[in-house]
Amino acid sequence: MKKTARAAAQAQKAPKAPAARGSAGPAADAQVLQELRPGQSVELLKELHILTREGRLNQDSRRKLKQVYHLFQFIEPLLRELSQDGHAPTLADHGAGKSYLGFILYDLFFRELGRGHIYGIETRAELVERSQALAQRLGFGRMSFLALSVADSMQADALPARFDVVTALHACDTATDDAIAFGLTKQARAMVLVPCCQAEVAACLRQHKALALARTPLAELWRHPLHTRELGSQLTNVLRCLYLEASGYQVTVTELVGWEHSMKNELIVARYTGQRKRSAAERLRAILSEFGLERELGPRFGLAAADGGPAAASAQGTPDTPA
Repeated sequence: MKKTARAAAQAQKAPKAPAARGSAGPAADAQVLQELRPGQSVELLKELHILTREGRLNQDSRRKLKQVYHLFQFIEPLLRELSQDGHAPTLADHGAGKSYLGFILYDLFFRELGRGHIYGIETRAELVERSQALAQRLGFGRMSFLALSVADSMQADALPARFDVVTALHACDTATDDAIAFGLTKQARAMVLVPCCQAEVAACLRQHKALALARTPLAELWRHPLHTRELGSQLTNVLRCLYLEASGYQVTVTELVGWEHSMKNELIVARYTGQRKRSAAERLRAILSEFGLERELGPRFGLAAADGGPAAASAQGTPDTPA
């Protein structure tokens, strides 16, 4: 009995975390507010339909919010480092969709920082218009949204010539490669990528399966359709990491959240160092050759260069200051 009373007294004395901004309404679940990050705008989460009008979370929204929060934990240190000495950081959210990530980054970091700009790039005009209206309604003045294709985004006058950070959350199939190409063109000092639904490499493996089975026993790794899909996804991300390393980036690969929340769970964080790894370029070419993918995917990973290394990176120049 005494232990219970003592525990209750200690709980009352314990400091409380800063509350989320805004009101979740009288019918809100108090537990929901505890799940939000300090300073998070409740009204923003309602506008994004992550919270219901009553301030509650359903299972799908809770999973989505947890993924974005985990991604924020990786992006925030990069932004803090890149915003030192009064620098105004620029971030491009490529394939922004409904811009969950961009809005939460602005609310939790850019708003308080008081400088910097987020650009949401999305091909679907209706999503861009919706995001523009929401940013205006919330007073998020340093957010811009553009309806642009990949090729157009690399040359658009409305975008800066260089970016500090490029993000792509659940960019489907080749959209992650598009984000990498954009980051290289814009000399990004960091890229944070969460790939999704990779099908291109698997399709190439299926196309050449009969020839591969006759040529090498390794083709048994993708003889069955399920294995083809899984190997294709794994191989795609390995090639991306080698490409980034060959382009002067230090690459870290980790899980975004627990597998119970999402099967599309691989997080690639690339920081520019300026040290292009020749061994990465050589292994990139060797892997493409081993799997019979040189013709289809070589140009995507820059192997059209005469020296056999990534062409795109050598053509783009380098950021002024390594991240």
